[in-house]
Amino acid sequence: MQRDIIDEEQFSNRVFEKTDLPKEGFEYCEFINCSFKDNDLSNLIFTECTFKNCDLSMIKIQNTSFRDVKFVDCKLLGVRFDQCDSLILSFDFEGCTLNFASFYQLKLKQTKFTRCNMQEVEFIETDLSKVLLDQCDLARALFENANLEETDFSTSYNYSMDPELNKLKNTKFSAPGVLGLLDKYSIIIKN
Repeated sequence: MQRDIIDEEQFSNRVFEKTDLPKEGFEYCEFINCSFKDNDLSNLIFTECTFKNCDLSMIKIQNTSFRDVKFVDCKLLGVRFDQCDSLILSFDFEGCTLNFASFYQLKLKQTKFTRCNMQEVEFIETDLSKVLLDQCDLARALFENANLEETDFSTSYNYSMDPELNKLKNTKFSAPGVLGLLDKYSIIIKN
C-alpha cells in the first residue's frame, strides 16, 4: 500500500492551499517563508519538520500530529493546539507569535518556548512541568489548574497566575516577575 507522504523536501515562499497537501503528511520537511494561514491541516502528520518564518495563523489542526516539530519565527495566532492529536505531541517554539492560542489539557512536558509572544494564551489544565519559557511575553495568559512543577519563568514577563489554582512546586520565577502571583489580591506594592 502506497503512503501519501511528502518526504525530505524543502518548500520556500509558497502559499499552501488544501489541494497542495498530501493525505497523510510530511516527514523531515522544511518550510521557509510559507503561508498556511486559515488552512485546514486536520488529520495530517508532521514528523521532524521545521517551519521558519511561516504564517500558520488560524489553521485547523483537528487530530493533526506534531512529532519533533520546530517552529522558528512563525506566526501562529489563534491556533487551537488542544484539538491536535495529543498522543505523541512534541514541538518547540522560538521567536514565535502565539497570541490567543490554546493548549487546553495538553501534556507539554519539557517543551521549550524561547522569545515568544504568548499574549492571552490558554493553559487551562495543561501539564507544563519542566517547560522552559525563556524571554516570553505572557500578558493575560490564562493559567488554571495547570501543572507548573519545575517550570522556568525566570526570564519571562507579564504573567499573572493564582498560586492556589496551579501546581507550583520548584517553579522558577525572577524577583520582579513573582509579583504576578499576587495580582488576585489587589494589593499595592511600593519600592
